[in-house]
Amino acid sequence: MKAKEQIQAAVILSYANMLLGLLISFLYTPFMLRILGKSEYGLYNIAASFVGYLGLLDFGFSSAYIRFFSQYHVKKDTEGLAKLNGTFTLLFTIIGLFVLITGGILILNLDVFFGKKLTIDELQKTKHLVAILVVNLALSFPFQIFSSYMNAREKFVYQRLLQLLKTMVNPLLAILLMLAGYQSFALVAAIVTVNMSINIVNMVYAIYKLHITISFRKMETRFAKEIAGFSGFIFINMVVDEINWNVDKMLLGSFSGTTAVAVYSLAGQINSYYKSISTSVSNVFSPKIHRMVLEEDDAALTNIFTRVGRIQFMLLSAVLLGVCFWGKYFILLWGGKGYEDAFPILLILMFAVTIPLMQNLGIEIQRAKNMHQFRSFAYLLIALLNIFLSIPLCKRFEGIGCSIGTAVSLVIGNGWIMNWYYSKKMKLDIRYFWSQILKILPALIFPLVYGMVVTTIFPVNSVVTFIIELVLFLGLFVWSLHSLGMNEEEKQLFYNLINKVRNLKK
Repeated sequence: MKAKEQIQAAVILSYANMLLGLLISFLYTPFMLRILGKSEYGLYNIAASFVGYLGLLDFGFSSAYIRFFSQYHVKKDTEGLAKLNGTFTLLFTIIGLFVLITGGILILNLDVFFGKKLTIDELQKTKHLVAILVVNLALSFPFQIFSSYMNAREKFVYQRLLQLLKTMVNPLLAILLMLAGYQSFALVAAIVTVNMSINIVNMVYAIYKLHITISFRKMETRFAKEIAGFSGFIFINMVVDEINWNVDKMLLGSFSGTTAVAVYSLAGQINSYYKSISTSVSNVFSPKIHRMVLEEDDAALTNIFTRVGRIQFMLLSAVLLGVCFWGKYFILLWGGKGYEDAFPILLILMFAVTIPLMQNLGIEIQRAKNMHQFRSFAYLLIALLNIFLSIPLCKRFEGIGCSIGTAVSLVIGNGWIMNWYYSKKMKLDIRYFWSQILKILPALIFPLVYGMVVTTIFPVNSVVTFIIELVLFLGLFVWSLHSLGMNEEEKQLFYNLINKVRNLKK
């Protein structure tokens, strides 16, 4: 399959996986919440957030691999590529060992972080959950060379099919373990089992199908230093992302307890689906962006940045409007009573993250140009601002306060600072980008008016009403977007997508 076909098929599979994940989550999450309860669900999220910080020890090497792979691949330097694979394998293995050591130290000191708000039993459970996740993370690092290699080789369809399988198997296994009485341990055990299985499958595929070569001979220190220099700033970006999306749970765990964490986590889970709408598109363009940068064509980069941004905004605006009008009922239906505060938290997070999601292809352009240093330092300051704002807001307004702190920092960082940098330093035509985004806005008028009128006259009070109003909204949105928002190229992509779906049914 050609690279272009791989990208198109991968995007379709990504959205198929996302829709399947939403469907499964819609059925699975209420069941999980009712079996676990807020306390157990909160404990799981505290443990997962805590271990998430250890994932930062990747240091950005996975992202850096594609850049260096492209350089050797263009030159057809097979020996250099084998040394590259050997260097990254060694780096990932060392990181895995460091994760084990660091994780062990943190487990011994968990009571320092959560001793005031968690009971002795909750604290002990949290330590066990963290221990299992730490071991899983440590063992996963040496396998990352294989998934990174497949990304660089643009084997997106294979990876998306595996992700599709993971989406189905993970909740099924968790349900069986929860029914067996393992509570929050069921969620962790399911994650570990599925992840390790996928790691092994990736290794076999990379070795026997893609014939990856790994050499540990004559690895140059200079080469390792070059990787570290590039990855260091990506690592700062990862720290920032982890702070922005996980520090709120940590603060709530420290100041409010497991119930507040559970409510915030439910909003965060839905927001993660919102973010995946954008990343499903941008992730598959990474190798192509690196090739384009080598050709030094800024006009072409602006063009693809804008084209992808428009598509992302169309998809994001549909979900954002839908959540504005029907999100409150959905959360009540999905999470049950006691999770009402998740709705304002969700809205605040979704509005704040929309701009960076529209422009996240710019991150790949920065990395390909080796110009991601500014973003690293700028976002580090914004992350510190997030913590500074969130602590007092968390103490007073709990989850809603935390979300406001995160939103303010994201708007400053992505809405102003990064757009200035894209325009002045990276030579992307940001005025053109936003002019093309604004052309979509007239298409949102009819869906917006529909949502306001319908939910006012016919407030949702049943599942049937919810489904009917939402389906009519989506139909109106697609018609309005096609008539008033899409350009000819986007309409052709839309027709091609419909034809491919039809062909799949035959």
